[in-house]
Amino acid sequence: MTDNLVDSGYAWYRLAVGLTLSTIGGVGSWAMVVVLPAVQAEFGVARADASLPYTVTLTFFALGSIVWGKLSDRAGIRVPVTLGALSLAIGYAGAAWSGGIGLYTVFHVFVGFGTAATFAPLLAHMSLWFEKRRGMAVGILASGNYFAGAIWPLVIAHFMASDGWRATFYGIAVFVLVTMLPLSLLLRRPPPHVDAAASAARVAGTPAALGLSPSALQTLLVIAGVACCVAMSMPQVHLVAYCGDLGYGPARGAQMLSLMLAFGIVSRLAFGVICDRIGGLRTLLIGSALQGLSLLLFLPFDGLVSLFVISALFGLFQGGIVPSYAIIIREYFPAREAGVRVGTVITASLFGMALGGWMSGAIFDLTGSYQAAFVNGILWNLANVSIALWLLRRSQAGPVKRMGGGDAGITQARG
Repeated sequence: MTDNLVDSGYAWYRLAVGLTLSTIGGVGSWAMVVVLPAVQAEFGVARADASLPYTVTLTFFALGSIVWGKLSDRAGIRVPVTLGALSLAIGYAGAAWSGGIGLYTVFHVFVGFGTAATFAPLLAHMSLWFEKRRGMAVGILASGNYFAGAIWPLVIAHFMASDGWRATFYGIAVFVLVTMLPLSLLLRRPPPHVDAAASAARVAGTPAALGLSPSALQTLLVIAGVACCVAMSMPQVHLVAYCGDLGYGPARGAQMLSLMLAFGIVSRLAFGVICDRIGGLRTLLIGSALQGLSLLLFLPFDGLVSLFVISALFGLFQGGIVPSYAIIIREYFPAREAGVRVGTVITASLFGMALGGWMSGAIFDLTGSYQAAFVNGILWNLANVSIALWLLRRSQAGPVKRMGGGDAGITQARG
């Protein structure tokens, strides 16, 4: 009975609420990075030990994406968002209270879980409220993490300078509670496609249309998610260090990284529009091919101006890749499975980022240069392009027609 709300003004209102939640909850991706030097100095530990909480956060961000995704499929989005807010508050209050690096690291388990509740589950949920503008909506929601990266480091740095990192973390704990809990109440209404009894019948584009089982298609998307993010991690994780090695200094690298994230927001919005026109598989292929091209440009060009330009291009090209997985899942799987399936692919992409960040550092240690690390990223990117191209060719193997009504971007084989 709520199908008339799809693509409605109310759907856009919910998207605005979701984007706000994603931006607030995205603090977990950035806070630890900003306070790392202060935490290291206060606890008197090595840089590797001080960096471990970030690894823990990313790991449980990945695992939480599946847990919260499954819960949102069963209980609705408000439950994981509410629990995520509580988890973030516990994590930051506990980390601020910690007397040593061990307990500080343990409380980042809660930070990782809490952050996860405001990304993959919200991506899947918002895809249920849109058909004609689904790609744009998912792209906008996915920008929340980048908005968080643009806003939270500045806020945290300001309060750290005046009040210290512990008071800042206590402040974050309070802020997420007083903002996210009321916002979660605005998402009580169930999404249209969960409400509709005929939802499953409307899923015309199934894995069988590609000649694959559901598990096979999911597995390919997981592999693609790992591959694209191993490639993506090279400049995102090591750009600051790379600039330092070239003699430009870490400040220039940080500026390039900020520029990359800013263009990533533009990318997610632009690719969202593109995805509405050409579908998820084509968008994945284009984004991945362009990401590979921008990685290739890092090899011959290492001048200061060149690196700024290439960083902007990389952000502009790669931002639409991860959201395209959510669109592909909505095109080929039932709406009732969106949360857990999107969460699974997001988990794979996060593990790809973690693996790629480590691999690039290991390759640098072996070779003394980042050139081989860029080549490694390009090879992983080729794997992602190959999967996208193979799936696209299978989708075009037989005559297909675009179905009127039902989920946008869904195709059904004729005959």
